[in-house]
Amino acid sequence: MAETGEEVSAEEVSAEASGFSDLSDSEFLEYLDLEDTQESSASLSKPGPSSELPGKDDKLISLPKWKRRLDVSSPMERFHLKYLYVTDLSTQDWCEQQMVYGKELPGFLAPEKAAVLDTGASIHLARELEVHDLVTIPITTKEDAWAVKFLNILSMIPILQSQGRIREFPVFGEVEGVLLVGVIDELRYTAKGELELAELKTRRHPMLPLEAQKKKDRFQVSLYKYIFDAMVQGKVTSASLIHHTKICPDKPLGPSVLRQARQGGFSVKSLGDLMELVFLSLTLSDLPLLDILKIEYIHQETTTVLGTEIVDFEEQEVKSKVQHYMAYWMGHREPQGIDVEEAWKCRTCSYADICEWRKGGGMPSSILEPQAKKVK
Repeated sequence: MAETGEEVSAEEVSAEASGFSDLSDSEFLEYLDLEDTQESSASLSKPGPSSELPGKDDKLISLPKWKRRLDVSSPMERFHLKYLYVTDLSTQDWCEQQMVYGKELPGFLAPEKAAVLDTGASIHLARELEVHDLVTIPITTKEDAWAVKFLNILSMIPILQSQGRIREFPVFGEVEGVLLVGVIDELRYTAKGELELAELKTRRHPMLPLEAQKKKDRFQVSLYKYIFDAMVQGKVTSASLIHHTKICPDKPLGPSVLRQARQGGFSVKSLGDLMELVFLSLTLSDLPLLDILKIEYIHQETTTVLGTEIVDFEEQEVKSKVQHYMAYWMGHREPQGIDVEEAWKCRTCSYADICEWRKGGGMPSSILEPQAKKVK
């Protein structure tokens, strides 16, 4: 409900929620990943350069657009990315320019939106603990981080084979020359024996999202199916994974990871040993392709189910979108903002005041004026 004397449109509520309160487990993967840190930890499922930079006083200062254009590297190189997350592409489907600013200004997230993220994370964790316990494993290398992902996969394959239910299944695969990774929220079987993907989205407000948000969510789960099906069909290779991530398959695993592997019944010494087991298990498991894609929306405060949506997988449409979005990451085109019909998205965007798409004439500024209204 809006504050007394103010009216807030459904579009504004949806815009405020997008990207921050509609969450899935995959969006927490980035915080668990290990690239450059020296020491971290990961959880194991146990069965059972920019155009605007912060200046003094946190105010933004502008870099001339011509200076950025001198940088001829691709966005993958400029952001030092070895791979992309599924949610990177689904955020592009909402607003590509917003996604770019999120990469360029990672510390720009408003405190209230960070709090919404924390609430969503708590709900997802509670759901996960209903299915299995979590074991925290200290890791010191990116090889250890990937090893934990592989151990999770190895522990979940037998459960899927016996038609059980699992949560947070890691997926990865090469798409249009780029490695794409993510985490499927939940996999389970229907009464008819069909393998179903169930994606949980938490909503800050007790209302279903508008079509633009649903479109973004449908694309996300379609990408999960695209990658998962390729994995169980044996189309994902260890050579591709090594090439993109620059991991060393022969590097010995850390003692904590080795201990957990032994407890799981796996006799391995290096990441390469684990990779061989994973790809062999996926190939010989006879796991089915995903039959059903379902999105469940729940209210954060009450955990009330607001509604569900069954997604029709359109392979050619997914491929077309992926090719278009990857063209940006490979440096073949400039980022694009939204069309004028969706100008309402800008009203609550954190980057509206600095958006080059608006300033450059991509949208009529009178339409895109940020709103000061608040919602409860």
